[in-house]
Parts: sequence; C-alpha cells; structure tokens
Amino acid sequence: MNSLIVDALDDIVGAGAPVVSVAPIELSAPERPVPLDVRVSAPTAGSNLPVVVFSHGNGWNLDGYAPLTAFWASRGFVVIQPTHLDSRRNGFGFDHPVFPTIWTERIADLTRILDQLDTIEAAVPGLAGRMDRSRVAAVGHSWGGQTAQSLLGARIFDEAGQVGEDMSDSRVTAGILFAATGVGGEDLHPFAQANFPFMRPSFQQLTTPTLVVAGDHDQSNMSSRGPDWFTDAYTYSPGATDLLTFYGAEHALGGIVGYEVAETTDENPERVAVLQRMSTAYLRTALHVDANSWRGARAAFSDSTDPIGHVDSK
Repeated sequence: MNSLIVDALDDIVGAGAPVVSVAPIELSAPERPVPLDVRVSAPTAGSNLPVVVFSHGNGWNLDGYAPLTAFWASRGFVVIQPTHLDSRRNGFGFDHPVFPTIWTERIADLTRILDQLDTIEAAVPGLAGRMDRSRVAAVGHSWGGQTAQSLLGARIFDEAGQVGEDMSDSRVTAGILFAATGVGGEDLHPFAQANFPFMRPSFQQLTTPTLVVAGDHDQSNMSSRGPDWFTDAYTYSPGATDLLTFYGAEHALGGIVGYEVAETTDENPERVAVLQRMSTAYLRTALHVDANSWRGARAAFSDSTDPIGHVDSK
C-alpha cells in the first residue's frame, strides 16, 4: 500500500512472518447449548509468544476479523477466537430462551479459553511450549468489546442501580476495545434497555491497561448518543489510558470484520492497514514485547501530514 503513515508504522512493528491457523478446536464447555469451538492462529516460529483472546461482534464467528487476527499472529502473537452463542451459525435469535444469558456465556467463553490453554497448545502443531501465559490481552469488537471489557474489570449496573459481579480475570494484563458500547441510561433505545442488560456498564472498576478505538461517524442504533458514546470506556475508566479515533469511520472501522461483509459500510483499506499496525504497536508495549512500540506509533500517527484520525492519552 502506498501510504506514508503505513510505511512509518511498518518500521515500528516490522515485517510479518508465516502463520499457521487451526480451526475448529473444540474446548470443554459443560452445559453449553452447543460446543465451544475456537480458531488459533500463531507464527510458525518464535517462542515466548504473548496471547490475544479475541471476542467477535454480534452474529459473527471464529472465521471473522482476519484483517486483524492474521496480522497480529504474523507479528508474534498467538490469537484465539471463539464462536460465541450469538453467532448466526447457531441460530439463537432474540426470542430464543438462551438469548438473555448469552452476554454472560460470552464472558465465560473467554474464561474457558484461558482455563484450557494446555488443550489449545496440544491441538496446534508446533505450538507446544511456545506461548507465554503471563502475557495475555483481551480484545473485542462491538458486543465483543463489552465481553472483553468484563475481563478487564468493567462491571454491569443491575436494575436497582447497584454495581454487579466482578468478572475480571487476573490472567489478563491488557486489552483493546474496538467500537465498544458506552454507558447506559435514558439514552438507550427501549429495545436495548429491554434486551441488553450488558449495555449498563460501570467503567470505574476497569483498571487494566486498555486502548479504546472508535470512529467519529459511528452512530449506534441502540443509543441516541452520538459517536462519542463509543469513547465512554476511555472517558470513565482509569485503566483505558489511550483513545484512537478515526475520521469518517463507522462501526466496522473501515473493514476489520472483513472487507466484503455487509457490516462494512465504510470500506477503507488504508484505515484498516493503519489500525492493524497501531493495535499491534499497542499490544507490543502493553504485553512487554517492546517498551517503545506504542510511543513510536503514537508519534508517527500524530505527525502524519494527512491525518486520518487522532490519538489521545491520559
């Protein structure tokens, strides 16, 4: 791609390496309505590889988000993607009896993954002994952002306005939230208020280092708030120290789900290329691969002569 900002970021995150990807790998999930399948992607070489657990958006599955997940794997991360119960592959619609508990099952899926890293290692040829289990990031897009942020420390207000259960996981030491929903309240549309209890987050308990990514043209159908709704985790969380905002970006942020899917209403290959590299730089620093990657990427992004967004840091 002929882009000065992409070239500058490539100097920071380096060239990609060959990747092996294995799916489906079935994990133990007693009493789950359908088996828990995951995709695992990892570089073919290297050791002490940090782990990224990725939670997809509503309706998706372990085959989505290749523009991000394959890129991270090629830059030295083991990326694990579950298919959550809300996947269109499962057919559990809003009227299905399992739907009200899907949001908690999503969080449980990520915990199950971390509980079964031995199984995952054994299922991927050549991966045994190469994962660094002390360096784990939880990452998600849209509904997956809510799922990931729960492991990072965010909680949910109950109907009485009390902060609910702590579902954080001490094994997770960093996170990235892509287009994650903001705080609830009267701004939520009635359908969201009735069906999505997870859209009442409390971010005060999210203390794990986190990058928030948002588009300034992302208007939700679930809230009357503007695109700034998707920056609430940064605004209200002590752990979300960095915010990356892209100009003109909608909910798919240019195509992170995949370029040719219906959700990508704002296809922009340069935006995705920049996002691949900025997120990689953040992970490299947050997971202690390279202390200077994120600082360098922030500077390159901010110094661009043709800016496509802005970065804020607390």
